[in-house]
Amino acid sequence: MKKIFFALPGNDELATLLAEKCHAELGKAIIRQFPDGETYVKIESDVKDKQVILICTLNHPNEKLLSLYYLSQTAKELGAKSICIVAPYLAYMRQDKRFLAGEGITSVYFAKLISSFADSLITIDPHLHRRSSLSEIYAIPTTVIHAAVLISKWIRGNIEKPLLVGPDIESEQWVSEVAHHADAPFIILKKIRRGDEEVEISVPDVEKYKEYTPVLVDDIISTARTMIETIGHLKKAGMKKPVCIGIHGIFANNAYSDLFFAGADKVITCNTIPHESNRIKIDEIISISINRTK
Repeated sequence: MKKIFFALPGNDELATLLAEKCHAELGKAIIRQFPDGETYVKIESDVKDKQVILICTLNHPNEKLLSLYYLSQTAKELGAKSICIVAPYLAYMRQDKRFLAGEGITSVYFAKLISSFADSLITIDPHLHRRSSLSEIYAIPTTVIHAAVLISKWIRGNIEKPLLVGPDIESEQWVSEVAHHADAPFIILKKIRRGDEEVEISVPDVEKYKEYTPVLVDDIISTARTMIETIGHLKKAGMKKPVCIGIHGIFANNAYSDLFFAGADKVITCNTIPHESNRIKIDEIISISINRTK
């Protein structure tokens, strides 16, 4: 089946790269706003009997969802065989339970909504905290791609004597995987409770790793508070300035500049969300998954 790619606003560069790698057509569509704020959609390419690939990373999802829905519905009405949404960053994964009485479990509602108008979904490292897979909430086939190997490759090629650092025991599995592929050592910061309200953070084997460059890795950099706190602990321990790496760089408020102010040497992200920190490209691994879809 022939594939045709469409870029939602802000996704043009990634859509072009993916269409080229998949040797597929890059479709033309118009998405704009009427003066009253309503959304206008027009598909100018032939989509009949084709697999339509919609490229739309879902940061700021409320601004993008209607355009995504309208484009999908229009393509279906014009004869598209199937709709595949490629969302390198998948939103609404945080609220996966009812923490307080009366709260909406929005991850479930969002999954139901996407499943109602798409036939498949491809994403990178969604924030699966209390769920083992997307299939628990999505009713359509989903493909989850992992960026750990890409991050490790970037570390090997760009950092001399890297030391992967995890802020707490919960990060150990993720940090150890990246460290393994990067052929680098890793440490996990230790919490020592001194009293009911006093917790001391220590850097294990600090003298052993004084000549190493600390590398902090996380799936999402949003407010960056955890990374900033970790940088503070490393600074107190006399470590070198760290490199901060995130798969998805949301950078809420002033998070990007706050990291540098706290003492980061570099801040690096994958290009799942367009940002000046993008250094690790994910188009190759996404194109492989797209070519496997039908």
